[in-house]
Amino acid sequence: MFIGRTAEMSELNRLYGTGSFEMPVIYGRRRVGKTRLITEFIQGKKAIYFQARRTNAEANLHGFSQAILAGAVGAAGVSFRSFDEAFDALAAIARMERLVVVIDEYPYLAQSNPEISSLLQDKIDHLYKETRLMLILCGSSLSFMEEQVLGYESPLYGRRTAQFKIMPLDFTTTLGLWHSMGREDAAVCYGMTGGIPAYIEKVDPAVSLKDNIKRLFLTPAGYLFEEPSNLLLQECRNPEQYDAIVQAIAQGRSRISEIASSTGIPASNVKSYVDKLASLGIVERELPLNETSNKRAVYLLSDQMFRFWYKFVPQNIGLIQNDMAEMAYKRIEPHISDYMGTVFELICKQYVYELARAGQLDVVPASVGRWWGTDNRTHTQEEIDLIVDDGEGAALFAECKWRNEPAGEDVLQKLVYRSELFRRQRKSYALFSKRGFTQGCLDAAESRGDVKLISFAEM
Repeated sequence: MFIGRTAEMSELNRLYGTGSFEMPVIYGRRRVGKTRLITEFIQGKKAIYFQARRTNAEANLHGFSQAILAGAVGAAGVSFRSFDEAFDALAAIARMERLVVVIDEYPYLAQSNPEISSLLQDKIDHLYKETRLMLILCGSSLSFMEEQVLGYESPLYGRRTAQFKIMPLDFTTTLGLWHSMGREDAAVCYGMTGGIPAYIEKVDPAVSLKDNIKRLFLTPAGYLFEEPSNLLLQECRNPEQYDAIVQAIAQGRSRISEIASSTGIPASNVKSYVDKLASLGIVERELPLNETSNKRAVYLLSDQMFRFWYKFVPQNIGLIQNDMAEMAYKRIEPHISDYMGTVFELICKQYVYELARAGQLDVVPASVGRWWGTDNRTHTQEEIDLIVDDGEGAALFAECKWRNEPAGEDVLQKLVYRSELFRRQRKSYALFSKRGFTQGCLDAAESRGDVKLISFAEM
């Protein structure tokens, strides 16, 4: 089932409808649904689809030739002699009719033929602009697509007519697939799939959360049991080094020095490995909201499936490999609520943007994020789950509580106290809670008049 991506599909169809040369660039991490979006878009359209492979230039030229010959009625020959000739053939077809050409996994093609981007630049500037060609370049390497396709130093800089960074689906969208599942279980399923369509499709809403976790992660044949290892093997040299780094980050080592100390890998190497993981959408570098000093930066696992896997699978690998999924689950179950704290913060952040798009948020979300730092009043480390800052003197401070009991007045008091670390002309507050609020919290919020109380059931 194809869900979401309404804005992306609408814009692709608008570009198609111009009838002139267009070159949208589509990129995002693996399994996020880029190819599915493209295949849905090209249905019913004259299209040539080619997926580059991690091979040499000759093999990719042969594959590209076959895609052109298969998709273009009347084309003759077994294979083009060069990419120059193949690109000219596309122009000849697109002069007569609207033609969509997709080059999927473009980074593989560019790696096998480093001159391909310069060749495309020449064709765009001197040939394609007079055709009805819609050329889509798609790739899974975020750094390559951002630097070597969209970046200023790329030969293709300035040629793209649109770019789409495909992100994981949000919680609200995925919830539409799981009508028969309780909201709290659906949130956990979202937290272990991370909004990745290829993983979401494997969740069975007709069975329990327990059975889904066991079937996907805790059996040797489970779809996600070897997924992180497979992705690292596919994308990284020295995958064992990357595995060690991801494991260290999952265990809370968030700075380069801490990761190096934990893994025994030199800090200079750790930085390059972490940058590679970031380019794959697995790791992200985070700063406290509105901070600029690199000294405050930490590294986190942005891929929720990786977070779940490295949190629960490695320590239970022996049980899993010996078909003891039930015992493994019993060890995992008490810790799922703690794991969900970060996931719930993500869901709340998404909800804030939903409110803003609907015109129901008092603060313009110019910047939204987490904050942590030192309270100079007490010399202790403090953290605020979510701050929405409009950059013009107004801010919303929020706490997100995934607990099995109602949030109390003390949570609100601590939030207000921590917000005093920030100089803002207008301050407001929000509490998000899995299980609602105590009467004391409700009364305190009503008395203040500047507090939103939002239970998970309302989101």
